[in-house]
Amino acid sequence: MKRRGEADVGGRGRWLSRFLGRRRGSFGGRAERPAAVARGGMSRFIAPLALLVVVATVVCAVLGLALAWQADDNLEGANRKSLRGAIEALQVLSPDVSRLDPALIRALERASGLKDLRFDFDPPGNGREMQSLLDEKGRIVGWFSWQAQRPSMALMFRLLPLGALIAAALLGFAALALWQLNRMGRLLVRSEQAARRLADEDPVTGLSNQRRLLGALDDALAVRKDGVVGLALIEFGGFEQLKDALGSGEEDEFFLELAERLRAAVPNRAAIGRLQGGRFALVMAAGSAEEAMSIVKAAREACSRAIWLNQVVEISAHVGLALAPRDGTTRGMLRHHADLALRAARRRGRGAVAAFSAEMEAEFEEQSFIKRELARALSARALDVHYQPIVKSDSGAIVGVEALLRWHHPIRGDIPPAVFTRVAEAAGLMDQIGEFVLRRALTDAGRWPHLYVAVNLSAAQVRDPHFVELMASVLDDTKIAPARVVLEMTEKALLDDPLTAKVRLEELRAIGVKLALDDFGAGQSSLAYLQQLPFDRLKIDRGFVAALDHSANAGVVIQAIAGLGRALGLAVLIEGVETEEQRVLLRLAGCTEMQGFLFAKPAPRQEIDRLVAGEAVQPVAAELTLRSRS
Repeated sequence: MKRRGEADVGGRGRWLSRFLGRRRGSFGGRAERPAAVARGGMSRFIAPLALLVVVATVVCAVLGLALAWQADDNLEGANRKSLRGAIEALQVLSPDVSRLDPALIRALERASGLKDLRFDFDPPGNGREMQSLLDEKGRIVGWFSWQAQRPSMALMFRLLPLGALIAAALLGFAALALWQLNRMGRLLVRSEQAARRLADEDPVTGLSNQRRLLGALDDALAVRKDGVVGLALIEFGGFEQLKDALGSGEEDEFFLELAERLRAAVPNRAAIGRLQGGRFALVMAAGSAEEAMSIVKAAREACSRAIWLNQVVEISAHVGLALAPRDGTTRGMLRHHADLALRAARRRGRGAVAAFSAEMEAEFEEQSFIKRELARALSARALDVHYQPIVKSDSGAIVGVEALLRWHHPIRGDIPPAVFTRVAEAAGLMDQIGEFVLRRALTDAGRWPHLYVAVNLSAAQVRDPHFVELMASVLDDTKIAPARVVLEMTEKALLDDPLTAKVRLEELRAIGVKLALDDFGAGQSSLAYLQQLPFDRLKIDRGFVAALDHSANAGVVIQAIAGLGRALGLAVLIEGVETEEQRVLLRLAGCTEMQGFLFAKPAPRQEIDRLVAGEAVQPVAAELTLRSRS
């Protein structure tokens, strides 16, 4: 699988460049400008400085030589003057100076400061410095000569190698500084480019990140004249479970594969980006809403095929779409509405695509109200639990009760559980609500020692690894026998992670509680659940009871399900019984326990106290009448 290094290149980059000229330009030559300016400025400063140092060194050397030469000349002039003065003084004392004693010459040498002073009658020819000696008549009678001394020049020549070494070191330092500056400039350019890529690109896929994609959306909205601009959010079902199954490296490969598929499936005029988490997004300019929807469906199809990552990974994508100007003209409105559409697609199931509609906004506001008020009700302990009796089908005797959550809002009145439990699951409140119902139900079960109590479990509770510990704690606190507790769960609660559900149910069964599969027949009705999972009871969905009044096959289906339950050793309970005729038919079909308005409606615990004390039994006259007709 080939990984792309820069964001969404190719034809799609040409479309993005119309909206992101300023942003895309930051990836080109202009990205180097700050570093190049800094590097060039330092180079322009250091190079002339190094040249100036070298020139100054040479000038100082030449000036030093000149000064040393002059100093030596001055010294020699002073020595000659001293020699002449000594000779003149000697001539005053002894006019005949043609014959000089060597001791006198040594005295003259010391007085004049000349080195190796000699007197010869002929001029020396060995390059020595010399001074003529004149007699009283002005005739040359001899020559004084001495070895030339130039101490300053000698010192300068001794210092010249050191000066050259210093100059070379300065030149080397300047060259090293220039090389280091160039190297740092190149590193700075690369780091700036990497920083800009991190600011505008997803590091795994190379697609535009959230910041850049939303910038593209702003620019697309700004230049739109005709047609529509769409924002589509793409989410993958079961992504959290997929993350647990895949390692970090394989997770990156997963996103890379999805990015490649989207690049291939989406036309060039649509920009692709990856948002936070496992979401992708599309920004597109289209001629009509239908065209935008076709682009979204193509993206959905591309992302819904299985992926091979050392194993076959089945995925499903659902998409929410919002269009400008129909659904809003600003980034915030489109993003909010696309998110609402995505929520609607998620509720519709695997592979759903939903376009925003006004009803979604109203539903969102309603859910926001429910979420806010439900949290307040939890903290104020304003929720209540009612109980509906479960009776034996043959005698009508009450054998158990089902705990049902109730919420009476001070303004809205009674809010149905089907409304607020869905919001509670999305808001992460089901754990708190579930624990409240469980503790209340098992506490109230102490009022009816000969009845069992059934409690519904949510999908969140089934997935919760600490639920078994909570169940054991509540049993210990309430002193209720585990065999009197029946935990009911629907097929939907088992679909997300069947393996985890199996482990959890076996742990619950190990502490002694009973398990029931609720609403059997309403979902996929997989027989594998009944075979593989440790259920004790089978609860048939109320929809089959309602069908008895207008479908001749409904009774046959119920009889088949009841026979299946008996064959597996399960108690068979059916809910939704509302008429005496239904009761009789369901009993003849093989249902052993029943529940419904025919026997009692859900009621507070005080009402259940009175009902259990009266031990109400349904009459069987209608059953006898049906038998006589047959």
